[in-house]
Amino acid sequence: MILKKKPTALICALLLLPSLLLSGCGKTEKEAAPVKHEEGDKIEIGMSFDSFVIERWQRDRDVFVSTAKDLGAIVNVQNANGDVDKQKEQIEYFIKKGVDVIVIVCIDSDSLKGTVEKAKDAGIKIIAYDRLVTNSNADLYITFDNEMVGTLMAESLVQAGLSDGKVVMLGGSPTDNNVPQVEGGFKAVCEKNNIEIVDTMHCDGWRAELAADYLYENESILDEVDAIMCGNDNLAGQVMHVLSEKRLAGVIKVVGQDADLEACQRIVEGTQTTTIYKPVEKLAIRAAQCAIALANGEQIEGDDVTTINDGSFDIPYIGLEPIAVTEKNINEAIINSGFHLKEDVYLFAPDKMPK
Repeated sequence: MILKKKPTALICALLLLPSLLLSGCGKTEKEAAPVKHEEGDKIEIGMSFDSFVIERWQRDRDVFVSTAKDLGAIVNVQNANGDVDKQKEQIEYFIKKGVDVIVIVCIDSDSLKGTVEKAKDAGIKIIAYDRLVTNSNADLYITFDNEMVGTLMAESLVQAGLSDGKVVMLGGSPTDNNVPQVEGGFKAVCEKNNIEIVDTMHCDGWRAELAADYLYENESILDEVDAIMCGNDNLAGQVMHVLSEKRLAGVIKVVGQDADLEACQRIVEGTQTTTIYKPVEKLAIRAAQCAIALANGEQIEGDDVTTINDGSFDIPYIGLEPIAVTEKNINEAIINSGFHLKEDVYLFAPDKMPK
């Protein structure tokens, strides 16, 4: 009798199963499949920028957002306008919103440890973008090789004939962890080539006008130095205003970084010696890909992945290579790569424009 009842019970259970699934889930088998492009199913990424005063950040933002969108994610971009407390509030907002990943271009490398810990406790992945967030155990630090940036700056001055000369360093924000790395690379080359660093100053918050203020307050230093190392091209632009007023543009060598359009224009005009080009498209694309991988619970992999110590933890690190740009290679490095248009670069030096 028992053997006869078992198949009957099994048949009944199988017949009832579809209706039970429908009543319990409220979806058919077709409806239960995830819809990849529905808003609720998309990976959400929060992105907090220091500010957009520096020209390149707008390009980083646009490429990152576009790449993430192509990969099926949505990005919420916030601008802290150089305010550390505001950046902390933005990260707190992302935590409450429950995003999958937070990408941070930090203002102060040492100030976000506690806020980042809250995000990680909430299961949110953290990417330190371009600038290291120290002692925070971020899931990834992705940037350019900052020591190499400084090395290339100094080497370009040596190649321009500055050995045994004198230079003043006008650096970026002292709270930016990249700044001492850049300056370390720069100083090492100067020491090897008997280049004397007569003075060093830093522009709080990357405020470029402070570089000009320094030169106005220390005009005599312009009679002493052969070159000026600027933390970025924005600072170099302010320095160039002072040099132009003193009729020293093109006399005192100037180096910067970021390959801003105006810096590239100055290079072909002959008033800026070098800018360090950092292919931000590659950085932003790689960062977006890594954000998606982290959101999906995957490990960051690739030949470019190593580790770096953030002060307390060894964390995954990707450091892309920068490129020194001078008048000799600006067409290949900047124009042929599509970073800036030829017509824009040679706007004020049309007679030098290659055909």
